[in-house]
Amino acid sequence: MSAGISVMNAAKAFKAVTVSLTDCLDSGHGPRWRMEPGDLFIPIDSIEEEATLTCDAKGTSPPQYRWSLNGTLINLGLDRRRRLSGGNLIISSLDRYQDVGMYQCMAFNAVGAILSRRASLQFAYLDHFKVHTRSAVSVREGQGVVLLCGTPTSSGDLTYAWVFNEYPYFVQQDNRRFVSQQTGNLYIAKVEPSDVGNYTCVVMNSITKGKVQSSPTSLILRTDGVMGEYEPKIEVNFPDNVPAAKGSTVTLECFALGNPVPEITWKRANGVPFPSKVKMKYSNAVLEIPSFQQDDTGGYECVVENKMGKNIVTGRLAFYAKPQWMQAMKDTTLAIEERLYWECRANGKPKPSYTWLKNGQQLFSEDRIHVEDGVLSVAALTLADAGMYQCVAENKHGVIYFVAELMVLASPPDFTGNVLRALLKAKGGTTVTLECKPKAYPIASILWKKGNLPIHTSDR
Repeated sequence: MSAGISVMNAAKAFKAVTVSLTDCLDSGHGPRWRMEPGDLFIPIDSIEEEATLTCDAKGTSPPQYRWSLNGTLINLGLDRRRRLSGGNLIISSLDRYQDVGMYQCMAFNAVGAILSRRASLQFAYLDHFKVHTRSAVSVREGQGVVLLCGTPTSSGDLTYAWVFNEYPYFVQQDNRRFVSQQTGNLYIAKVEPSDVGNYTCVVMNSITKGKVQSSPTSLILRTDGVMGEYEPKIEVNFPDNVPAAKGSTVTLECFALGNPVPEITWKRANGVPFPSKVKMKYSNAVLEIPSFQQDDTGGYECVVENKMGKNIVTGRLAFYAKPQWMQAMKDTTLAIEERLYWECRANGKPKPSYTWLKNGQQLFSEDRIHVEDGVLSVAALTLADAGMYQCVAENKHGVIYFVAELMVLASPPDFTGNVLRALLKAKGGTTVTLECKPKAYPIASILWKKGNLPIHTSDR
């Protein structure tokens, strides 16, 4: 009887000076992302408008926010053009040179802090061509010719077209004429008398929708004879190695000058036929591979041929992929002095590397902490180890973050869920079991007493 009273009194004494475990668990959770910032590409003619980078997190206590640009904290107290609206960063009077770069949001509350994905802010623009008279290009009939566009300074995806003589008469691409979307140049495989005239390069920025045009270039025929037949000369080709993202549309160009006009064919170096998704355009000058996959990697050949001979250009398509999570950690609750072991794994090509963050700061192997290749282990946890952790997987094509919260518990023995009976009746000679199962973090050492004397293990 006195044994039960002794343990219960000890439990009451502990509870009088500590916060209950339930209160500890209900004290709050760290921030989690509702919305992270996305990349922005802003037309330069919109710089008088505002740009908004979104950032929104939830947490038991409402998170606060900080932003960095190119790794440097933005001091919003001293910055008149940048301000916060909730967690969103709003930039007014945009500056083409000061505002460009990589932005990152941090959300934090009393429990810990997390970093968002990095988001780029870029400006799209298309400058005008330099105003000058272009020299005339003189060629023989039957000769091939390249008319240079000379693209002005720009940012953003461009498309090219050529006007013949006057707008809106654009050059129609066929087996003899090709406008490269890589170089912007106009290629005429074999010049005919009908090609004589003025040619103007037109460039359009797909983001700003701006359009500029060059000064005209005159194409004239020489009067000293007609060009004889000759074998193809490849003027448009693709690099020896072409990196291609998973799921992207890959476009390869190939065009040659020659007399007669060369025919263009494509094949894979391994001899495997093209799948039905592969398209050929502009008299085979363009090979298009939609939804690029690992099976599409390897060598590709463009063969140009006429009766005078043939030439071949080759290159390899290399598959790459941004990291994607295969395995990630979960929110974890451990007792003080226990060991934490977390592992995260991502696929990607090239193989991702890993870093670990605690409350937005990178962790390194030291003392109780060990970081190695996607694994984080922390021995003999202390209360200071609690917080928000992120595993970061990165290759040269992308970076991803995964968040988990670590709660470290420390509490004295608590008998609330398993109270000892104050009175237990038993017959002489029978076996009596008294259970002592307090909740405690770490696990409590248990001592039994009868009155004031400790009870030791014996045959009984």
